[in-house]
Amino acid sequence: MRLGLALGYWGRGPAPGQLDLVREAERLGYHSVWTAEAWGSDAFTPLTWIAAHTSRIGLGTAVAQMAARTPTATAMHALTLDHLSGGRMMLGLGLSGPQVVEGWYGRPFPDSPLTATREYVEVIRQVLRREGPVELDGRFHAHPYRGEGASGLGRPLKPITHPLRPDLPLLLGAEGPRNVAQTTRIADGWLPLYWSPLRTDAYRESLTALRDGFMIAPMARAQVCDDIAEGLLPVKAMLGFYIGGMGHSTRNFHADLMARMGYEPAARRIQRLFAEGRRDEAVLAVPDAFADEISLVGPRERIAERLELWRSGPVTDLLLTAPDPVTLRTLAELAL
Repeated sequence: MRLGLALGYWGRGPAPGQLDLVREAERLGYHSVWTAEAWGSDAFTPLTWIAAHTSRIGLGTAVAQMAARTPTATAMHALTLDHLSGGRMMLGLGLSGPQVVEGWYGRPFPDSPLTATREYVEVIRQVLRREGPVELDGRFHAHPYRGEGASGLGRPLKPITHPLRPDLPLLLGAEGPRNVAQTTRIADGWLPLYWSPLRTDAYRESLTALRDGFMIAPMARAQVCDDIAEGLLPVKAMLGFYIGGMGHSTRNFHADLMARMGYEPAARRIQRLFAEGRRDEAVLAVPDAFADEISLVGPRERIAERLELWRSGPVTDLLLTAPDPVTLRTLAELAL
């Protein structure tokens, strides 16, 4: 099981010492570093900055939002950064939900998310393979576009720049069972938002046809500390925001996932409290047990014991949101 460093997205700028943390991860033998985006900082610009200050560590987006760019624009980002970094790029994509797609990106959320995802991936694959002009008779991502308002002058094109790698790894952030199952068929890896080594049955049916080399790369908060309850507070804050605020009360994929993992009453309570503006209470309503089983928090001995649970399942890459060099080094000593 390889280790990665997950940086997430910025708030008011990159966290102090972030670049030093990335360089330390590279020195320690971490396989990859990952950036993200929501409705603030983008994923590709920080990754380019990191690429310029490192030489070996893999570079991934976890995740870049599909609604933010056409698939050809996303492919251009990926092939450019792959060239600039000497072949270190891994493209992680996510569809997000209606609240973000329509509220921030100003686009309709697809009524068939699986079809939209499949078409998006197919266009990117065609760009990277560069076997001919990009052509797809798609419902959501037709190339050339011949729908309403089309001039009729569009013609199939292929990238001017030859991609460095036609098989650049493409991973998907998927949550629903059918979406996860499709991911195993069309992508090179899966980026689970929450992964509990105690509840792998939640995904068993979706992961029945894994190919050799398929990546399963969940994120997990890691922190070496004596006070477990205090160490779990950032995990609970994240869960409170995603479950309560990253989606509508009637359609929130993150809350639905928590429910499928056995915590439905808590998930609905968090949603209700967040919707009522009681955000601090929503965070406190996140069960410690749930926050604990999807993270690695506590003294070194406890983390070492729990790390064996992660090793025993299908996880290939553990992407850690490690807040300090001590935690980074401890996980490297235990896992690498």
